[in-house]
Amino acid sequence: MGLKESESSIYLYSLKMISFLEQFHGGFAMFFSWEGILGSRHLLFSFMLYTACGVGSGQIHYSVPEEAKHGTFVGRITQDLGLEVGDLVSRFFRVVSKGRKDYLEVNLQNGILFVNSRIDREELCGHNPVCSIHLEVIVDKPLQVFHVEVEIKDINDNSPVFPVKEQKLFIPESRLSDSRFPLEGASDPDIGINALLTYSLSINDYFILDVKSKYDQDKLVELVLKKPLDREEVPEHHLILTASDGGKPELTGSVQLLILVLDVNDNAPTFERSEYEVKILENAANGTLVINLNASDADEGTNQEILYSFNSLTPSVIKDRFHINPDTGEISIQSNLDFEYINSYKFRVDATDKGNLPMVGHCTVRVEVLDTNDNAPELAVTSLSIPVREDAPPGTVIALISVSDRDSESTDS
Repeated sequence: MGLKESESSIYLYSLKMISFLEQFHGGFAMFFSWEGILGSRHLLFSFMLYTACGVGSGQIHYSVPEEAKHGTFVGRITQDLGLEVGDLVSRFFRVVSKGRKDYLEVNLQNGILFVNSRIDREELCGHNPVCSIHLEVIVDKPLQVFHVEVEIKDINDNSPVFPVKEQKLFIPESRLSDSRFPLEGASDPDIGINALLTYSLSINDYFILDVKSKYDQDKLVELVLKKPLDREEVPEHHLILTASDGGKPELTGSVQLLILVLDVNDNAPTFERSEYEVKILENAANGTLVINLNASDADEGTNQEILYSFNSLTPSVIKDRFHINPDTGEISIQSNLDFEYINSYKFRVDATDKGNLPMVGHCTVRVEVLDTNDNAPELAVTSLSIPVREDAPPGTVIALISVSDRDSESTDS
């Protein structure tokens, strides 16, 4: 059935308004559903007006430490935006937080922005070096929109943590001085100097600690044998490895090291490299080869035969995503990767020979997941004026829409 005469007039007038605004304001149309103005009719109005008329510009920046108490002062937001406190209610002052819960609030009596609920920076932003809460401040009569960024500063509220309470190492007594044994280091959810870790080892006669920086806050921690072991004299060594962060005051964490001294099989498998780096697209199919590791052993017979495996301390998320062939050392994908979920993996691989007293060689594999354009842009309407008067003048703001894309900048443009 056709449109009624009055409905047709409104529809034609809307199309003329869109055409006019596209010529003079660079506007663009976007579809949304409008339930009928007249009775039970439903009309589909397909326009959104994009215009800077009456919208505030610029951005205000504040900062506040994480874990600040409720009511903590953040900034005099109305004063900084050039608004009058007495006009906040009449102009329908409101604050919209982009994708965050209401961590921050504005006191409409004095125009002060304050902390409304507990902010845990690590929960909010993980290890990202910059953590901010983005707000949109909207007022009417006339409509204005202001952008406010509140940076969340890190405090040293997390101690270094080791993945287990005790690390066991099996070391044959035949190993030579200066032999090295990798240890699992600690992690610290904080950032910057608060997460910069240093390590120390309890005093003993057989081992020293060697720590090398691989990346900004990624360190290779190794135990170095400084004098030969004698199983008959000392079959076990009990040490304590301590990690300290760079905060003030510093926080520490520790793990017990249990070294079990073995007898036989004097050559451990060795990899061609101590660390491998691989890049792979997030949409790579299950079964795709990631890397083919190859270790060798100077021994003969069964002592030369090698089995490959993930290290016993490897997290389950690694084992869920990757498969290692114990006979060939091939590592392949067994579960879909997702750049937006985890964009890099790091794990240790053991090469164990088949001697009566097996010896183990180690290497580290770092897999970087590359982003693909697999996420559609998401739209959010933060302000919407419905219905629209038929005599509304050109330049009237109908809706404010923000667009976001979870993909990286290199793929979402």
